[in-house]
Amino acid sequence: MIERHCATAEQTRAAGEEFAALLRPGDVVLLSGRLGAGKTTFVQGVARGLGVSERVTSPTFTLVRPHACSNKHGVATLYHADVYRAGSLAEVFDLDLTELIDESAVALVEWGETAAPVFGEVLTVTLTDDDAGGRHLAVAGALVATRAHALTRWAGA
Repeated sequence: MIERHCATAEQTRAAGEEFAALLRPGDVVLLSGRLGAGKTTFVQGVARGLGVSERVTSPTFTLVRPHACSNKHGVATLYHADVYRAGSLAEVFDLDLTELIDESAVALVEWGETAAPVFGEVLTVTLTDDDAGGRHLAVAGALVATRAHALTRWAGA
């Protein structure tokens, strides 16, 4: 597990922006944390790092929002999903989230612990609050081993 602390919302966005440089087309990132933990804030930073020009908000009611990207990483589309309203794993399967993953896209899925069985190798980012109003980000998952060096640099930023 790789960990990073962010004292403010803007630091959480900056961590997301730097995290974007670690992503490759086809990646899935599952985000976990309580309501208000900073999942969407982190996604806003990732979107900024991938060159998304439009405003990024939580897709709670639309479930999935595609965002066109402009970057040097080969990522053409960021899919931002939120499965908070899914009542069961069967409903998550019905969303066909695996169809979002292609060779030119990345997907970030809020409330990702609900969707974990749907995907294979992923990165997970768990966000927790600290007593001072900051956020603790913990990155784990099958892809950590292949990106450990870059993630360690990211954590030390």
